[in-house]
Amino acid sequence: MSKLRTIGWILFFTSSIVSGANTLAPSVRLNNGLEMPVIGLGTYLANEGECERAVRDAIDAGYRHIDTAYLYGNEKEVGNAIRSKIDEGAIRREDVFIVTKLWNTFHRPDQVEKAFQKSFENLNLTYIDLYLIHFPLAYKQVHKDGSDRTPQSVDDVNLFPNVNGRPVYDDIDYVDTWRAMEGLLQTGNVRSIGVSNFDIPQMERLLSQVTITPVTNQVECHPNHNQLPLIKYCNDRNITVTAYSPLGRPYLAKNNLAINDPKVQAIAAAHNKTPAQVVLRYSYQNGAIVIPKSTKQQRIKENFNILDFSLTPEEMNVMNSFNNE
Repeated sequence: MSKLRTIGWILFFTSSIVSGANTLAPSVRLNNGLEMPVIGLGTYLANEGECERAVRDAIDAGYRHIDTAYLYGNEKEVGNAIRSKIDEGAIRREDVFIVTKLWNTFHRPDQVEKAFQKSFENLNLTYIDLYLIHFPLAYKQVHKDGSDRTPQSVDDVNLFPNVNGRPVYDDIDYVDTWRAMEGLLQTGNVRSIGVSNFDIPQMERLLSQVTITPVTNQVECHPNHNQLPLIKYCNDRNITVTAYSPLGRPYLAKNNLAINDPKVQAIAAAHNKTPAQVVLRYSYQNGAIVIPKSTKQQRIKENFNILDFSLTPEEMNVMNSFNNE
């Protein structure tokens, strides 16, 4: 990462805020003037019953950014946890930044607001801070019971339509979907909109045709897939990058993950940190917002504790060497 890009990223940050015993993460100023904490809790695959507890534990640990999606099936648990912490007086609604996403079966422009409304009702949090297009592709909308009936509600839709195990796609332009997303801002129920899993050509095409620029692009990002070209492309256009699966993905052979490599373990030991903290710090120093997922209280605390050390240029080069995708 160049010195100019590093300085530019640092200038985005506001000062850390101290709240009780916890220091909150700094925030990045988005291109619409709002702010988004640079460390969040991911909730993908959080089991039923675990998610609500994990969100409560995360807030206690200092997290003020929670990421969910309609697909995850846990929006209600996220909302319940946030409201319970508000009721306790631990936070105010405006203290937390909540992200959810539009699933692939709802890309038709006339379906976008219906899908958003369902997520809005699930979360039940007055407003949603950020709504993302989950993927730049659309699935056919079919009834979940397999019949030819037209789905009458969001809940009637099969989220993974397939024939012989292959997804059934729909010919809907994500630019048209985005224009419907822009319309959501007029409702006042969502404050920012963005995208997820868009590559550079897709971003270029979107930006060339839309009125409102996405505030973020959420993508898989970790040392084995460091996304440096995409981070540069987005940051040069005042678009943040949010790193999901920032510790690595299970589909990678376990021994190939950077987090398990002896070189990363040595860096961790030098800083009196865990390998996970080193891996998260790497993407953070590259200019990405990180949203590690965990439902274990101690891991949630450890994943947040990456702000009190820095990796040296030599250590960053070691981390760069793991990029293999």
